Formats: sequence, structure tokens, C-alpha cells
Amino acid sequence: MDHSRTILRQRQRRRYRVRRSIRGTAERPRLSVFRSHKHIAAQVIDDSTGRTLASASSVDKSIRDGVGFGGNKQAAEAIGRALAERAKAAGISKVCFDRGSFKYHGRVAALADAARAAGLEF
Repeated sequence: MDHSRTILRQRQRRRYRVRRSIRGTAERPRLSVFRSHKHIAAQVIDDSTGRTLASASSVDKSIRDGVGFGGNKQAAEAIGRALAERAKAAGISKVCFDRGSFKYHGRVAALADAARAAGLEF
């Protein structure tokens, strides 16, 4: 079987399994992570209204200048810190972490740890 198709199916199963149990509310929004080969992005989402409350990405100009390449752990840590600062400015201190279809490892874990260190409570 095609390896990339197998990986895609595994990611879809993980995404469905994770999203089935996680819902973001106004009191505790969902911190959603997206990871590609070159970049990483995160959003704080209130699922009850369908609005994004805060976001940060390695594509943002303010973050891109400080980080050379967006696909490594240093970039993920910078995104986690920036997202925590923006969430705090929006009045959000507690979130539920949604890793999506990505394993809690490497860049995803680095982003979560940096957000925790910057003051977000998971």
C-alpha cells in the first residue's frame, strides 16, 4: 500500500478521535495546532460561537523576522510564547489543547510547553 496514503489515514483517525472529545467554550477555548513541513500555526478558538480569539503563526511578519525557519522547535517555542501573550491580552488564561492529527511530540510538544511557560493553563 502507498505509504503516504497510510500516513494520511492515520492522521484522519487521530484527528477524529481527538476532536470527538474536545470542545472549546467561552470559559475554556480550544488551542488548535497545525503543523506543516515548513511552518507551524496555532489558534485559540471558541467553538460555541465559531470565532478565533487569538492566533500566531510562523508566517506572521513579527514572528518570522525573529525566527529564520518556521519548521523547527525554536520556531514552535516562539509561536507558543506569542500565542500565550496574545491570549492573555484577550483575557484568556485557561485553554484545552487540541493537537489535531499530530502526535504530541517534537514541535507540537515544544509549542505546548512554551505556551504553558508563558502563562496559559491547560
